[in-house]
Amino acid sequence: MICSICKKGETSVVDSRPTEDGTAIRRRRLCVCGARFTTFERVQYREIMVIKKNGRKSAFDRDKLAKSIFIALKKRPIDTETTEKFISRISRSLEELGQSEISTNTIGTMVMEGLKDLDPVAYVRFASVYRNFREEKDFVQFVDKLDVYKKR
Repeated sequence: MICSICKKGETSVVDSRPTEDGTAIRRRRLCVCGARFTTFERVQYREIMVIKKNGRKSAFDRDKLAKSIFIALKKRPIDTETTEKFISRISRSLEELGQSEISTNTIGTMVMEGLKDLDPVAYVRFASVYRNFREEKDFVQFVDKLDVYKKR
């Protein structure tokens, strides 16, 4: 494993353990330069191609999915472990579909449904990008449809 600090490949594993949900191995590593860092090892069942809205295809990137979810959850009271479990659950669900090609619409809908239960604010944030809200009225119309915010 290449050290992210000194870029040398002389690292050793200090500790290995499965993640809480059992879908990956977490490894603590030590480099000869003294840096410590964590890596995760996951099983990749099959290569999933994502079909973009414009028809282009690209390989599914778990890190890209994670980045968009972390942005939606920024400054929200959701800990990193819960977020990682959520990301793993979405990735696993995509793999369990058994399809080699999945549309961005399918992925976005899965993420939105999960965020709706996890954190309503993150749900609205993600939806605003995913659904491409352009004006204030787009937000108002979307939020008006949510049960969480309806007046009783």
